[in-house]
Amino acid sequence: MNWLLVVAGGMAGAPLRFLTDRFVQSRLGAAFPWGTFTVNVVGSLVLGLLTGAVAAGAASSSLYLLLGTGLCGALTTYSTFSYETLRLAAGGARWRAAANVAASVAAGLAAVFAGGSLAEALWI
Repeated sequence: MNWLLVVAGGMAGAPLRFLTDRFVQSRLGAAFPWGTFTVNVVGSLVLGLLTGAVAAGAASSSLYLLLGTGLCGALTTYSTFSYETLRLAAGGARWRAAANVAASVAAGLAAVFAGGSLAEALWI
């Protein structure tokens, strides 16, 4: 039964990633991978909030499987982040590639900590 929760979350997360990426890129252009950056930061925020909620007893492990493992797992993308960073570097945009790495890691960590802090403020 647990695997069905992961599958259901993934079925929502994958198209949400694609649609969010296309939406953000269409507004901000293709010079920087803003779409992937956005889904990774949002996914980190949601995962931090959800992890904090589960730790506080405000959310179940089933909800974590559905939203954390399934939705966030399909929403966020390390492989696309890696590919787009490599593509920037190979295309001569080494500073943008380095900025993508630094900003993605920093913003992702900040988002997961913010989500955990929000969960703590709400439920602990």
